[in-house]
Amino acid sequence: MTISPVSARATAIAVGQRLHAKSTALLASLEGGLPRIMTWWFVAAMLASAVRIAASPLYATPGLETYLPYLLLVTAPLLSMALALHWFRDGDRLPQPEFRLAIAGRWRKVDADEAKAHPLYGTSGVMVSLLVGMLLNVPVRALEYLAAMPALAGDVPAWLSTLRFGLTLDVVLLSSLYTIAFVAALRRVPLFPRLLVAIWLIDLAMQIGIASAVASTEGLPPTVASALHTLLDGNVKKVMISIVLWLPYLLMSKRVNVTFRHRVEA
Repeated sequence: MTISPVSARATAIAVGQRLHAKSTALLASLEGGLPRIMTWWFVAAMLASAVRIAASPLYATPGLETYLPYLLLVTAPLLSMALALHWFRDGDRLPQPEFRLAIAGRWRKVDADEAKAHPLYGTSGVMVSLLVGMLLNVPVRALEYLAAMPALAGDVPAWLSTLRFGLTLDVVLLSSLYTIAFVAALRRVPLFPRLLVAIWLIDLAMQIGIASAVASTEGLPPTVASALHTLLDGNVKKVMISIVLWLPYLLMSKRVNVTFRHRVEA
């Protein structure tokens, strides 16, 4: 049994329409569910942090230095999202950059009204996958941190203090930045593509910086060094995979260009 080109095309169009409808529904759920998402994050992160502290072998009375990393872990993404919602409250009404970094392809500049009237304008479709991925970065990094770093109290070796500082800075800073990028994409902020690229570069620099700082500290046990190498190497690979998958899309996608750069194919 053969399928005619007309039937195949009709099937492809129908599948595309269903997928677009699902992505639009998911996008609406994300936009309308931000308060619920923030509440669930606060509750889940607090419980996970409490379990981690309770399960850690503390040999001294816990102090502020014990609880502060977990407090930052919980509150930094919430504060970042609140600030980003305020900073980007004007969303796509914010001005376009004066110069373009994305020069690949042939494009024609259009005004804001024409861009918004374009059928591809918005963050639905494949863009929703990118939004979800950025948002999922927060709980994934938090779980990795909780698994790798026990609660500490009292005097600790220099290598362990350095490791705690580096991993805490990494999870707090990058979780905050990916949250900000998520809101920027959701609100169709013109600077979103270059903001995400900058965050990728910061992410890579953080992994290299942590590895260098901890490796240069005396007394690092070989087993810890091996586990740390595995963790940081995994983080670098995840960032590189994101770059390989999403950078061409950010540069060449018709949807990205009309939504964030107000330009269409020439």
